[in-house]
Amino acid sequence: MDKHLLDILVCPVTGAPLIWREADQELWSKAGKLAYPVRDGIPVMLEEEARTLSEAELDQVRD
Repeated sequence: MDKHLLDILVCPVTGAPLIWREADQELWSKAGKLAYPVRDGIPVMLEEEARTLSEAELDQVRD
């Protein structure tokens, strides 16, 4: 994920910053408890395409 792109992208639900999870090919919003998919290098920033993060996944995210 391009660092510049990651710096300007925010969660469309909360406006919070996103965390790039390369292994999962997802952008995680801790505040929104959502994971947005990245398909073919393109972030899909639609709430209906996001999946809900589990509590265990949220525990992996550092503040």
